[in-house]
Amino acid sequence: MSEKKIRRAVYAGTFDPITNGHLDVILRAAKIFDEIIVGVADAVHKKTLFTPKERLKLVSEVIKDIPNVKAEIFETLLVDWAREKKAVAVVRGLRAMTDFEFEFQMALTNRRLDEKLEAVFLMTREDLAYISSTNVKEIALLGGKVDEMVPPPAAAALYKKFSKKK
Repeated sequence: MSEKKIRRAVYAGTFDPITNGHLDVILRAAKIFDEIIVGVADAVHKKTLFTPKERLKLVSEVIKDIPNVKAEIFETLLVDWAREKKAVAVVRGLRAMTDFEFEFQMALTNRRLDEKLEAVFLMTREDLAYISSTNVKEIALLGGKVDEMVPPPAAAALYKKFSKKK
């Protein structure tokens, strides 16, 4: 009797912080694949508000009730990490045409590095398309409300982080 092959996908990003748009993509990807691994990029080339461990904690808290989704930090090339995880696809979220141009270029680069790894693009729900981690951080920094843009653990972490800076 042969084992059932698990259709695993990875969804990578900095998630600084995780937004409702990210969560929407995760939830929909979880319906398509048997397992989703959310990869929190160490992102040494980006200046992040939260450390990799803080971002992993936030993502893990947000996804804890989704049975086929888990999260971990990764520090390598995406294709190498995806290969290590035996993923069949990389899930990417799209908000606008500008996202598509960047993601299309990245998908072609990843295909060049590993032709077996598929890119699956999921459009964020239209009511969430305006949300970006960058905008959320700026709104929170300036004292605005972000509760409708990020899951509750992320909102609490933002408010706490910026209350220390005042």
